[in-house]
Amino acid sequence: MKGSSALLLASLTLLCTCGLATGEDSDEVFMAFLQTLLVGSTEELYEGPLSKYDINEDAKAAMTELKSCIDGLQPVHKEELVKLLVQVLGSQDDA
Repeated sequence: MKGSSALLLASLTLLCTCGLATGEDSDEVFMAFLQTLLVGSTEELYEGPLSKYDINEDAKAAMTELKSCIDGLQPVHKEELVKLLVQVLGSQDDA
């Protein structure tokens, strides 16, 4: 399990780095990624926030596992994460 966790962390780090490397607003890309991860499908991740990146098969496998973990959360925990994301997005609009 430690290996899987390390791979997932590396995948998230790569996603953040890709956003920075392209000069885009990394916060916007990351928030879209999180939103889709919480309430969307794996396909929506690839068609949405990750659409401009060439994602290899190992990264896709890691993304599928990460999405499976998110989907396996208890509904109350997932709901709280969505509330937190909405709160963060709302505070960005105020800035």
